[in-house]
Amino acid sequence: MFELSSSPSNTPPLPSSPSNYLCLYFSMEPKLHLFFSALCFYLVSAYGNTLRTYIVQLHPHGVTSSSFPTMFLWHLSFLDQTLSSEEDSSSRLLYSYGSAMEGFAALLTETEIELLRGLPDVVAVRPDQLLQLQTTYSYKFLGLSSTTDGAWVKSGFGRGTIIGVLDTGVWPESPSFADQGMPPVPKRWRGMCQEGQNFKATSCNRKLIGARFFIKGHHVSSVPPSENMVDEYISPRDSSGHGTHTSSTAGGVSVPMASVLGNGAGVARGMAPGAHIAVYKVCWFNGCYSSDILAAIDVAIVDGVDVLSLSLGGFPLPLFDDSIAIGSFRAVEHGISVICAAGNNGPIQSSVANIAPWIATIGASTLDRKFPAIVRMGNGEYVYGESLFPGKSLPIAEKELELVYVTGGNSGSEFCFRGSLPKEKVKGKMVVCDRGVNGRAEKGVAVKEAGGAAMILANTEINLEEDSVDAHVLPATEIGYAEAVHLKTYMDTTSHPRARIVFGGTVIGTSRAPEVAQFSARGPNLYDSTILKPDVIAPGVNIIAAWPQNLGPTGLPEDTRRVNFTVMSGTSMACPHVSGIAALIHSAHPGWTPAAIKSAIMTSADASDHRGKPIMDGSKPAAVFAIGAGHVNPNRAIDPGLIYDIKPDEYVIHLCTLGYTRSEIFTITHRNVSCSEKLKMNRGFSLNYPSISVAFKHGVKSKMITRRLTNVGNPNSVYSVQVKPPEGVKVRVKPRRLIFKHINQSLSYRIWVISRKKTQTKKISYAEGQLTWMNAHNSFHRVRSPISVTWK
Repeated sequence: MFELSSSPSNTPPLPSSPSNYLCLYFSMEPKLHLFFSALCFYLVSAYGNTLRTYIVQLHPHGVTSSSFPTMFLWHLSFLDQTLSSEEDSSSRLLYSYGSAMEGFAALLTETEIELLRGLPDVVAVRPDQLLQLQTTYSYKFLGLSSTTDGAWVKSGFGRGTIIGVLDTGVWPESPSFADQGMPPVPKRWRGMCQEGQNFKATSCNRKLIGARFFIKGHHVSSVPPSENMVDEYISPRDSSGHGTHTSSTAGGVSVPMASVLGNGAGVARGMAPGAHIAVYKVCWFNGCYSSDILAAIDVAIVDGVDVLSLSLGGFPLPLFDDSIAIGSFRAVEHGISVICAAGNNGPIQSSVANIAPWIATIGASTLDRKFPAIVRMGNGEYVYGESLFPGKSLPIAEKELELVYVTGGNSGSEFCFRGSLPKEKVKGKMVVCDRGVNGRAEKGVAVKEAGGAAMILANTEINLEEDSVDAHVLPATEIGYAEAVHLKTYMDTTSHPRARIVFGGTVIGTSRAPEVAQFSARGPNLYDSTILKPDVIAPGVNIIAAWPQNLGPTGLPEDTRRVNFTVMSGTSMACPHVSGIAALIHSAHPGWTPAAIKSAIMTSADASDHRGKPIMDGSKPAAVFAIGAGHVNPNRAIDPGLIYDIKPDEYVIHLCTLGYTRSEIFTITHRNVSCSEKLKMNRGFSLNYPSISVAFKHGVKSKMITRRLTNVGNPNSVYSVQVKPPEGVKVRVKPRRLIFKHINQSLSYRIWVISRKKTQTKKISYAEGQLTWMNAHNSFHRVRSPISVTWK
């Protein structure tokens, strides 16, 4: 499932069939219920319970293709051979793919699928998958500055680079997408500004150079939205805000005096404010379908983007079943860096998604910016909370009120569902609501509708101390689990509990950061123990970025306030930070491969927080399965000294070492290879990955790994290795010094990882360390790789 992972989902259940879509009409009426489309699919009622979308992958050099003048007609021929003679095959075709993969998406029955699988040149058939979506300060937190000789200056702020964002679209009128001071659109750009509902070709400019939308997979698989949802635009225009937020985080221009209702005030800037942005709308009210995502990647490759940013994720999949992995491999072959969200299913082990080694997988971290909204209880004690409600300038918002926590029955009143709170119990009072099930800000709407005057949103044991803030519709604050226990104890032991919220505005620099976000998905990698995931972490908690004018800051239809910026949390927010940083590196080093850019980001990442102490994950130091190589550091990534480069062919050999079959590798890479020959020619092969991950199976005591470093720093550079071995492991490196005489010279080294752990000992199942190449004459160049060791 693809996950837009930034806010609670109100997704309706997926229907068992597309029978609601017997005919879909394109319309420009202001009131839409997503029955509209550029196509009219003729689906008679007999198909109702059987038709669904499938992605059919074909051999890129199929023997039957030569009989057809175009690839499109070749694709249609497979439907002609499968469907009944009286049916028009084009009525079933949704997309024809040629860049991300060779093949098509179509509506088919299970019987037709079986016929299709038997045809020549059909490589694989996969059902369409539904995936879900997963600033004024973060650039400063990352050390980006226009006055120092760092990543912004060295890259020209990302000028000339094109970032493609696959998301919910864009609000083009946002000041973050103004083009004043932007260079002309690159001549190599082959994209377009697709017109649609409330979106004209003139909506694009020198900053927002392209915008398209992909809806066919969504249309034939979804139920209509509920009446209380925001109307969807059948165009690249963003109706939910997520895509506007992520796009501006990656490459928004400078916007002075930006804030959320006065909170977090400052200059808003994306990571690469000089880069161009191209938006591909693939996500709609209930999520993102893989057929639409694959179509967008297919087009983006041809359009000429340099970076693809996908804040989409879910749970991990085998690579041959993962449309993002398959499409992104082709993108990487074309020199495009692909950056993806790790997903929001943390802290569950092995929950990290987007695990392909050619993808940069990004987890989420915190900033040292807080929005205190402290609860002062009637007994004089305090409970710490946070909020973006603008209560500091509203004395009435800090009024002391009676506290109430409504429990009992089956109405869900403890979660403050809408309609669950009796007005006679909550009117004029401060209502305590448990977090979970429904949206955080939605609980405030429920309290307000029932006549409540204020709200305390209480974390449960699931959320612990995670502090995602919201611009609530009434005076409100969110408190951690420990604080919630304290508050409820006070309420249980007091006959007439009372409290007031003291709003503190914005506070910077008083807390430890970065820390790992609790929701950030964790490793180890479920399908490949030799590749450590996530790759890095980046700011993803309480990120302020651009917001559309059709929504209030909470994103709820009931919120009539309007803002240009709002706050969101998720690995969706972390992903575009790294997409923007990748754009900076591409601008500074246009000849670098996606693997080189990824290596620069990983080997320069920080393992310590801004106080020089270990990055924390809750109450303990963060493990590599939470942070990967560490926290992004753009000023060091722009000048890494050495890189671990990888050619696309090497990924194929890596798949062979994992035991993938010939057909599975062909599905992923479109390369017909003999693994026995590949492995015979590459004995002892190790993928040249910037991190090191070793899994000892029963009876195995040692492993030898090779790595290859390329000098992108100065000629005549000498590097010496420093190793911090994992507990229970001996690590030997040979040679221990690398002498680079020239720029772009490559040198290899070997690592022997030897287990000292006794097999009967069960105390240690995992250990970590690090290997760092230190420049003998330049302390800035420290090329660090985490080492992960597991015993199975």
